[in-house]
Amino acid sequence: MPTVVVMDVSLSMTRPVSVEGSEEYQRKHLAAHGLTMLFEHMATNYKLEFTALVVFSSLWELMVPFTRDYNTLQASLLINMDDYDKTCLESALVGVCNIVQQEWGGAIPCQVVLVTDGCLGIGRGSLRHSLATQNQRSESNRFPLPFPFPSKLYVMCMANLEELQSTDSLECLERLIDLNNGEGQIFTIDGPLCLKNVQSMFGKLIDLAYTPFHAVLKCGHLTADVQVFPRPEPFVIDEEIDPIPKVINTDLEIVGFIDIADISSPPVLSRHLVLPIALNKEGDEVGTGIADDNEDENSANQIAGKIPNFCVLLHGSLKVEGMVAIVQLGPEWHGMLYSQADSKKKSNLMMSLFEPGPEPLPWLGKMAQLGPISDAKENPYGEDDNKSPFPLQPKNKRSYAQNVTVWIKPSGLQELNRLRKAALAFGFLDLLKGVADMLERECTLLPDTAHPDAAFQLTHAAQQLKLASTGTSEYAAYDHNITPLHTDFSGSSTERM
Repeated sequence: MPTVVVMDVSLSMTRPVSVEGSEEYQRKHLAAHGLTMLFEHMATNYKLEFTALVVFSSLWELMVPFTRDYNTLQASLLINMDDYDKTCLESALVGVCNIVQQEWGGAIPCQVVLVTDGCLGIGRGSLRHSLATQNQRSESNRFPLPFPFPSKLYVMCMANLEELQSTDSLECLERLIDLNNGEGQIFTIDGPLCLKNVQSMFGKLIDLAYTPFHAVLKCGHLTADVQVFPRPEPFVIDEEIDPIPKVINTDLEIVGFIDIADISSPPVLSRHLVLPIALNKEGDEVGTGIADDNEDENSANQIAGKIPNFCVLLHGSLKVEGMVAIVQLGPEWHGMLYSQADSKKKSNLMMSLFEPGPEPLPWLGKMAQLGPISDAKENPYGEDDNKSPFPLQPKNKRSYAQNVTVWIKPSGLQELNRLRKAALAFGFLDLLKGVADMLERECTLLPDTAHPDAAFQLTHAAQQLKLASTGTSEYAAYDHNITPLHTDFSGSSTERM
């Protein structure tokens, strides 16, 4: 998922820090050192991650738009180290909202890394003022948290816990995490402010959010070491009384294959790239096969490309055969592996995660009951592969699977009267008025070719429902039935004249 690094460059970040040696350090130097460590880690282990750099004081500025060039990000930390005025966290959070929504929209999860010294600013625009006036704002001027997209907010404080607790800074920063639906965490420096302790703090962030997910993909006796990107997040089932986050196994076992047409476009929790990890004879990692401009890494990728890999075989087979592989993620939890094309020449092996449960896709039935074609008495796909056993027919007939509702029958308006009686029984009189308005609107939308009786019947039914919606007239009696309006378009009355 994309990352936005938001760095505080206000005057409070220029406060000196006592570090061993003759060189004088400021808090912004410690922050730059920690971010450099983060970028170096991502350049090695998270090459596909898009990252942007924002600096802020009373205003915010996008220094580096979303990129995978971590050399540019590191250079910006060293070049753009100017000092500005007071801290205004709210403006920075508003900037993050704008940047992410313009680039990714509101559906892509994003991680926000806020690097600050814990000073909240002074006066109007300070975090204290923003939180105090949060509930007094209009919708157009709402506080930017929670973010309008799935997110996690990590606050990296260039201060130790004792310093933050001496004021209300820690409490206000914790409010930010709470406002973001509890998604995120605050990191502080353990012990005195020094380069070693800053590295330790950013190391905790890396362990929590930026550790690559390595797994072993298995199919019978064939195996392959893979990296799943982005890292799958734990999933919590809301229906459980005491929900425990479910985490996917590091052993991903393929349990079967199925046609793409049968699985269709199922609902999924998340989608991930599956990248092969080539190992040399000594078991050391050679590479993931991701292209890079660095010559050493290109040579490593060339070596990795010459080593046979089951992951490559699987990808090509799924692409040619037009099938997907069902993979076991954990107890009663499955996903699917498939080939997805980025262009006419390039495709990737992808993995989508289904919702946990024995029957994530109702039209396939229970996953445990699926089996090979050879177990069936006759080929369920037919001798000429001209039929399919899916979708399975549900045991219970669904309401939306009923025949088309007929509102007017020779004997009366049965369905309309059923709706009317149900609304009166529950006291839901607004429903009757709403349906009456719908019928009147339908009357105005009738085509010129419609029978004239249609307009009369729609208008009559709408009037009867409006009378019943008052709840006071004789038409509101429960036992009263609406009968069709008697009309005669046969022309017999003209003949009598």
